[in-house]
Amino acid sequence: MKNFRNYIFAYLLSTSVAGIAFTGWNMTAAQAAPPTQVAVIVNGNAITNYDIERRMAFLRLQRHNGNLSKLAREELVDEMLRRVEMKSRNINVSDGEVNRAFADFAERNNMSEAQLSQMLNQTGVTPEHFKSYIRVQMGWGRLVSARFRAEGMVSEEEAVQRMLKNGGVKPTANEYRLQQVIFVVPQNRRSTIFDKRRQEANSFRSRIHGCDNLHKLAKGMIDVTIRDLGRILEPQIPVEWEKSVKATPPGKATPIQNTTRGVEFLMVCSVRKVSDDRVAQLVFSIQDSHSGAQKAALLEKEYMKELRNKARIHSL
Repeated sequence: MKNFRNYIFAYLLSTSVAGIAFTGWNMTAAQAAPPTQVAVIVNGNAITNYDIERRMAFLRLQRHNGNLSKLAREELVDEMLRRVEMKSRNINVSDGEVNRAFADFAERNNMSEAQLSQMLNQTGVTPEHFKSYIRVQMGWGRLVSARFRAEGMVSEEEAVQRMLKNGGVKPTANEYRLQQVIFVVPQNRRSTIFDKRRQEANSFRSRIHGCDNLHKLAKGMIDVTIRDLGRILEPQIPVEWEKSVKATPPGKATPIQNTTRGVEFLMVCSVRKVSDDRVAQLVFSIQDSHSGAQKAALLEKEYMKELRNKARIHSL
């Protein structure tokens, strides 16, 4: 049974950075770009002929055929619409996240970051263009995921009907009360203080006994944030924390993890079995996971249709 929170990821994976493969590229020198001119204006934002040339090179690298100029324009218009929507929804993908995705892509393709950058330059794509593509893919994935969570769940009415068919029996799930401890590491200082912050986080973690004294213990510490995450059902735990949370007994802390914010761990304050309407909605949604990818694809298509219908697009 797939986890509900992973529906959208399974679909987006095929069109995201993780799904890109560069095979059999020719390491030929890129042609000099022509003088930059605006080719398309999308909601007041310019797409230049230089952008289109970079995207055409990117498409060649992926072995696309056909009218690459037209395809590049269409992709870049969609990307610009997504950028504008990301900005309006306050979706921000940090440079650190993009750089890590870039490094992970290089590793998956058995290259160093320098080798990947060299290849992108020599084929006319450029690292900057690829990183821009990565940023939009990551941000768009978050937008679609948020909409899917809002619209893809089984409705309360449908959950009630299913329970009635099952003799009124309500599904059960574990509910965790969690607190999040973050030892913040500024992006511009990660290389210099990260190891020290890990040591500080481990030392702090070893002194914790339950959730009641967290704020008191952290008082006076610099760049340490404690968040009360409230009550979270087991299927809602973020996938990167799921295994460690489930393995941690109440009153204890999970192992620390490196994140984009710094060094983090979670405190498991309590665990209890619950059975109510929201549990039923979540469990029934998980049971419907076989159709999740299809729902996600349809939702993304409708989302893009909405953005295009509202857009002002002018080709020059």
